[in-house]
Formats: sequence, structure tokens, C-alpha cells
Amino acid sequence: MKNLSILPADTYTVINKTIITDKDKKIITMLYQPIIGYSSVALYNTLLDDLDKQELMSEDLTHHHLMSTMQLRLEDIVIAREKLEAIGLLKTYVKKDNVNQFVYLLYSPITADEFFNHPILNIVLYNNLGKKEYEKVLNYFKIPRISLKDYEDITATFDEVFSSVQGTLLEMNEDITKRDSNNIIINRGIDFNMIISSIPDSRISDKCFNEDTKELINSLSFIYNLNTLDMQGLVRDSINEKGLIDKTLLRKNCRDYYKFENSGNLPTLIYNKQPDFLKKPEGDNSKWAKMVYTFENITPYQLLKAKYKGAEPTDRDKRLIESLLIDQKLNPGVVNVLISYVLRINNEQLKKSYVETIAGQWKRLNIETVEEAMRVTEKEHKKMKKIIKPKEEKNSTKQENIPAWFNKENDIEQTSKEDEEELDKILNELI
Repeated sequence: MKNLSILPADTYTVINKTIITDKDKKIITMLYQPIIGYSSVALYNTLLDDLDKQELMSEDLTHHHLMSTMQLRLEDIVIAREKLEAIGLLKTYVKKDNVNQFVYLLYSPITADEFFNHPILNIVLYNNLGKKEYEKVLNYFKIPRISLKDYEDITATFDEVFSSVQGTLLEMNEDITKRDSNNIIINRGIDFNMIISSIPDSRISDKCFNEDTKELINSLSFIYNLNTLDMQGLVRDSINEKGLIDKTLLRKNCRDYYKFENSGNLPTLIYNKQPDFLKKPEGDNSKWAKMVYTFENITPYQLLKAKYKGAEPTDRDKRLIESLLIDQKLNPGVVNVLISYVLRINNEQLKKSYVETIAGQWKRLNIETVEEAMRVTEKEHKKMKKIIKPKEEKNSTKQENIPAWFNKENDIEQTSKEDEEELDKILNELI
């Protein structure tokens, strides 16, 4: 269903499952937008605007209406929608027909307190904003601490103010509007049966592995890139005397384990791969598709290390790559193309100003997929002639230094033997 084609004529109806306050809108802008991007937030607000005067339900609308209102391509709207779904702000249902009918359910964001204590969202926000901006946002949502130890609580109780009267027993009504948020779903593939079977029954209680605990384990395994065997020992070490998993201790154990395995570093985006929803569909076996697959399925760190012939990349280069992901908010696969492109045309050097000039342009062009990045390199190369120094221009325009996918006709069959061997090596060693 993820690959369901969608047409401008397909209709949609928006149903509001919650109550959106001004505070919610502030949370979406300040906390969610750095993660999902402006287009997704704009789509969320546009769907809100589609609701009727009671803000309950919209009339039937077409996706052409969205394209006209937002001035975006339909494929960009679908990407923005999937980000909203992934982050828990939207649920999508479809009834397939000659004209497909979509139903979009809108949900509230989680509270700031829940966000900053979320095992995934909090870390991703920190990585995307950087320390300085993150602390600024965190301070905005902090409440002042006031000591009341010298004060007496004189608050009136309900029965002190109101008298009891005989009334009519009414049934509970579940159809009244209420604030409702949606959970983030992660299908990490952790084998809980294996974890449970590795722990003696005498050490755990029946309530040890409830849904909340399993959700936390999945989240931690995602953010720290841990498999079932890794989690098995960490969970065992986090069981308290009551036979329950100490969630605070589990978080600490996972964090310490990751830092130990990664020379004291915490997770950063340079170890992330291209998001699945931005990858090219499988089935194409051409050389072009092979190159796309490579850039999509390795991390910028892995590609950089491969370019270093297996040696550890310098801290300077790693910081540069991380800035592309955090400050410029380029996707990992796009950064891979940028790394390969610049190294090839610039004598295997990553010059910061040169890289950032291209990255800034790609960001303005809203380059999100590997294919878009590969196809824009030809136009990028021509535009850079007006910016780079004459000597650099002379070196960068040598035909033998141009990447395999970069030529006037975009002839995808002209991949050199050297490029094929390099791609094979990266795939065999790193994926």
C-alpha cells in the first residue's frame, strides 16, 4: 500500500480527531518542524484549514486542490504526508476505486514534556538543531521553579463550596471531541521471545514486558542501532528487584553501551541511511539503479570511510558532513552523492566553502532523493563555473574527473569499469 499511486483527481476527506490549540501549533513549529520539515507542517496546516466551521470534518476535496493551494508537486505532497504519518500527526485510509478516496485523520502533537522525554524525538531534535538552538528551544518550554515550602495550601475542596443534590444518572458519551495524539510506530524487528527466554522466570514478573516497555525497547534499539542480541544483555542488566525493567536504567545502559562501542560518541546523523520512503523502488537492475542503490543504502560515514580506503575519516571531514545533515538538513543519500561528486571533481578534497555552496543550492532546490541529486550535478557543475576560481574551474572540468552519472546525455550505460569496481567494493564491504 506504500507504493499506491495517487492522482490529482483522487479525492480526500479530512477528519479532525482532536482539539488543536495555539500551544499545539507552537509545538509543531518549534519541535516537529526541525524533524519533518516545512512542507509537512504546511500540509498539516492546510488540512486543518480544509475543515468546516466546527473544525470537525471537511467536504470531499481533490488532491489537485492541495497542489494548487500549496503550489507543490503531488509527489512532494505524498512525501510530506508520509512524514506526518511517521511522526504521529496523521493517519491515512484509502478506498480504492476508479477514483481513489482518501480519509486523513488529524491528531494533536504530544506535549512538550512528552517530546523532550521521548527516546527518539528528543535525540533527533538535538541532532537536527545543534546544541545551542536545542537549549534555546528547551528553555522556551521550561516552567519557572517556585519554592512553596513556607506557604500553606488553603485551596477549597469541591464539597466545601458545592452542596449535594439529587440528580439523574447519565450514560457516558464517547463521541464528544477531545484532545487526542497518536503514537509513533517503529517496526524494529526485535525478537522479544528470544529476550524473554534468555531471562530466568524467577527474575521477572508477569508485567515485565508490557506494551510500553516493548515500545521503549524498540525505540532504543532504533536510535542506538541495536539488534536483539545487543538488547538481550542490556535488558537483563536493567531488571530491578521487583522483576520489572527499570526504564531509566535501560536508557542509561543503552547510551553507555553505544558510547563504549563508538569511542565515547553519542549517535549522530552521519550514521543514518536514506529514509526508506525516499528510496528508488526495487526491480531496476541497470547500472544507474545500482549506483542509486549504493548511495541509498550506506551511511555518509561509511561512504567517507570507503573513500579513505578503510581508514578513519578526519574529525574535520566528519563535522563537515554532519553540518550538511544538521544545518542544511540534507538527507543522508543526497549527502552521499554530494561527497562523491565533490571528491571526484575537486582532486579528492572536501573544501568546506565549495561543499557548502553546492549544499545550499541543493537545499533551495529541495533536493531530497538520490536520483534528484545525481541528475542535478550536471546543472550544478555548469553553474559552479561562475563561482569557483579559474584554476579550480580548469581542474574541475576535466572530463576524466566527472562522476559516472554526470554527462551531457545522462547516459546511464556509460559507467566506467573503475566506477563499477568501486561500487561493488562498497556494496560488498559495507552493506
